[in-house]
Amino acid sequence: MTLPTASIELPSGQSMPVLGQGTWYLGERPERRGAEISALRAGLDLGMTLIDTAEMYGDGAAEELVGEAVVGRRDDVFLVDKVLPSNASRQGTVQACRRSLQRLGVDHIDLYLLHWRGTHPLTETIEAFAELVDAGDIGQWGVSNFDLSDMTDLLDAGGNDCATNQILYNLTRRGPEYDLLPWLRQHRIPVMAYSPIEQGRLLGHDQVAEVAARHGATPAQVALAWVLRQEMVAAIPRSSNSEHTRENAQARDLHLTEDDIEALDTAFPPPAGPQPLEML
Repeated sequence: MTLPTASIELPSGQSMPVLGQGTWYLGERPERRGAEISALRAGLDLGMTLIDTAEMYGDGAAEELVGEAVVGRRDDVFLVDKVLPSNASRQGTVQACRRSLQRLGVDHIDLYLLHWRGTHPLTETIEAFAELVDAGDIGQWGVSNFDLSDMTDLLDAGGNDCATNQILYNLTRRGPEYDLLPWLRQHRIPVMAYSPIEQGRLLGHDQVAEVAARHGATPAQVALAWVLRQEMVAAIPRSSNSEHTRENAQARDLHLTEDDIEALDTAFPPPAGPQPLEML
């Protein structure tokens, strides 16, 4: 049975699934390829139609894996990809995107992100993104790992069409709540939270396990539900097997109570002041 799919409206008016699938470290082990493709396809069946990848992941191996997983289903997928900062010059961004399209075996990327800020001027990258939109190679663009000062610089550089900021955000990485998340909400720029389960490290936390037990859920579902309950925040957990993918999908139906939130706030206090944006 397909679970109901919630979505977030991007500044363009297009909808983006609130729960998707990450691919960091996927595609790097040939013996796991079949299971990883099955996991991605299971996610599509369950309405997790956002798939996030990057040219950096496995030097393109993750993109090739995604391309194989979406064969015959491209129209169902909201495809997100990322350009490395070292490639993010005007010409380099265009060339990198087209290499990614070739590895993916698709004719367009729905949302194309600058993976993190590098040395190339933001104006050049923005101009390249606009060129790619005009050519139909990408639908829209955004950024990743941009702190508040980076976001203000982006808008000053003409980046008003930024569709999202993909950041490290989970129960143990709450720094963005102090200033970055409020600023993004004010500007109606959604957040895409990567590593929402802290690469599995949240699964062994006692308080997360206690909340999960009260709901007959798993710690992973609690960690995801905590992220997804917030306005304009999507999550892209990675899964390499279909069972975990199904578990992740069910997190959309877990509704945390005020007592749950209070317990998690005690275990993982919100920030009391500004903190530098963390990255993995």
